[in-house]
Amino acid sequence: MRNLWLVTEFTIKEMIKRKSFIISTLVLLIIIATAFNIPNIMKMLGKNDFNEEILVIDPENLFEGNVEVLNQMNMGYNFEITTENLNYDQLKQKIENDKDECIKFTKNEETIKMEYIVESAAMNFGTVPQELVSIFTNLYSKIQISKLNITPEELATIEPEFDVVLVETDENAAKGNVTIMMIISLVLFYAVFFCAQQVSVAITTEKTSKIIETLVTSTDSKTIVLGKTLGIGIVGLVQVILMITVAVISAKFCIDPELLNTIFDVSSITPKLLILTLVYFCFGYALYSLFFALTGATVSKPEDVQYANGPVSFVAVIGFYLAYFSMMNPSSNLNKISGIIPISSPFSMPLRIMMGTATNSEIATSLLVLVVTTILLAVVAIRVYSSTILNTGARLSLKEAIKMAKENRE
Repeated sequence: MRNLWLVTEFTIKEMIKRKSFIISTLVLLIIIATAFNIPNIMKMLGKNDFNEEILVIDPENLFEGNVEVLNQMNMGYNFEITTENLNYDQLKQKIENDKDECIKFTKNEETIKMEYIVESAAMNFGTVPQELVSIFTNLYSKIQISKLNITPEELATIEPEFDVVLVETDENAAKGNVTIMMIISLVLFYAVFFCAQQVSVAITTEKTSKIIETLVTSTDSKTIVLGKTLGIGIVGLVQVILMITVAVISAKFCIDPELLNTIFDVSSITPKLLILTLVYFCFGYALYSLFFALTGATVSKPEDVQYANGPVSFVAVIGFYLAYFSMMNPSSNLNKISGIIPISSPFSMPLRIMMGTATNSEIATSLLVLVVTTILLAVVAIRVYSSTILNTGARLSLKEAIKMAKENRE
């Protein structure tokens, strides 16, 4: 145990001393801080190239054709109005073809119903933009004041309330807060993939610097592999915490508080989700770090590392995209498959749990497959590493390295 901690401590010190680690961390933090400032930067530059196309359905002519006047106010929306009473299927077709959203108004005795119709409620953070509600309530008030020749105070006593309803046209759309889900997905991918990749770099670098010969004489190969995996994992976790801290601070100072509360609604984050996300992170990181330890053991020169890591990197990207597409199509079979396959379950299952599409039996099966795969991979990686630890010659193929491990065992 003492040797394990010594290797872990040595790995942590070596990692934080690297200029590449310091520079990449600073660049990431700058990118995160800048990303939260993009809306403000666009506003300062006067850019408005991202107008949302909105169809307003006003069969009772409540706004008397004045909606299109709003387009002159450059609020980030392009409004088109129709008095045709379009049904649900027609509105769904409009959204699929050329409109981002539709807003339908109907009036009864006491209220005006405002239906905000989108393809996926989750993609709109599960709420109706308050700005749009204010735009139409104010417009309606102005029309009534002008039409009835009364004061705003008098209007307030007779004006009907707006009953705002959010409707989605895609029955299979993702449920939950998409912003939170995307953040979880990206953070998991960075922490699991990019941090795990450093294991192969560390192993190869130490071969060329002859440090490995010193380590071999003082401890066994299993301790070296596990110590490096643990050390780099700790450094990666600290890096992720820094990223989240900068993101939270940037969001607080750069985004409107009301919008911030809507976008980052943490009500969907439960203790169960937090615990299971941490579990999936730990085993996902362990799985990929052992993959990279295996490929790192086959090379002896740092310039060969990227080539050796190529297949594992490709597998990791596939795993991430499986999780992404399953989030966009939560009712598909791909959603269930991506939660079971070990290469994608660390990215996919936290999202499925958040969306409420994963049963307890599926979670248990997913974890069992992930844990067993990680243990088996650890056994293979340690044996291969033991056999190739002092190899400083040409790069070995994975098949050759495994064959060498079998021969040494015999």
